[in-house]
Amino acid sequence: MERYGLIAGNGQFPFLVLRAARRQGHELVVAAIKEEAFPELQGEAKTIHWLSIADLSGLIHWFKKEGVSKAIMAGQVKHKIIFSSIKPDWRLLKLLTSLKHKNTDALIGGVARVLSEEGIDLIDSTFFLKDLIPQRGILTRRKPNSEERADIEYGRGIAKAIAGMDLGQCVVVRDCACIAIEAMEGTDAVIQRARELSRGGRMTVVKVSKPNQDMRFDVPVVGKTTIELMAGSNASALALDAGKTLLIDRDELLALANEKDITIEAFSP
Repeated sequence: MERYGLIAGNGQFPFLVLRAARRQGHELVVAAIKEEAFPELQGEAKTIHWLSIADLSGLIHWFKKEGVSKAIMAGQVKHKIIFSSIKPDWRLLKLLTSLKHKNTDALIGGVARVLSEEGIDLIDSTFFLKDLIPQRGILTRRKPNSEERADIEYGRGIAKAIAGMDLGQCVVVRDCACIAIEAMEGTDAVIQRARELSRGGRMTVVKVSKPNQDMRFDVPVVGKTTIELMAGSNASALALDAGKTLLIDRDELLALANEKDITIEAFSP
């Protein structure tokens, strides 16, 4: 049987992958990024090794030692960490200096190429989680009202534009005006910033996939914490891309959205 590895960042995504893979008869070899992954991961995985995000050689060595030929990347790794005080090993340093641009696609795509050269293929991060990806349509009891619909239409145009430039994938809109645009900080931080700027006004959150979204990495993810944050920020509508967005704890997430009277709609990318 083929052996799968998991490169684990922060959040619940790695836990979902581990549990879903186990239900399907696979125990994953976990390489946990110590700057990001939750410590509770230690009790969830049978085979786990903690290593720095700067230790690309260590990652390759660990996977080869464990016989891993296919790997999944799950969980956020904050992109701003490349500007921190980390000291990359020789392999990561070689990769970084070879890159003309250091955006998400270039960075993670470069890591994927290095892994492939070493006989480790990075595969779709939702490989074990297809049931958590929504199809097109209204996902909640309530449909968007006319104001929310206008904000969604406006926001999707902006979000698609910034996603096409690999700047971010989320915008927050109020009355067809863009309040906040995502860069490196992540969706929840964008909503928090928009809440401060909006001063209690009703908001709409729009999250999209990139053009030709590579499902191996940086897949749009929405979790219950985002819904809770929206509810506390007077954000009443969420638009996302069908077939390209992962809903963590989907049933619980949608139940919470219904409870908070938040409408969620999935659109064709």
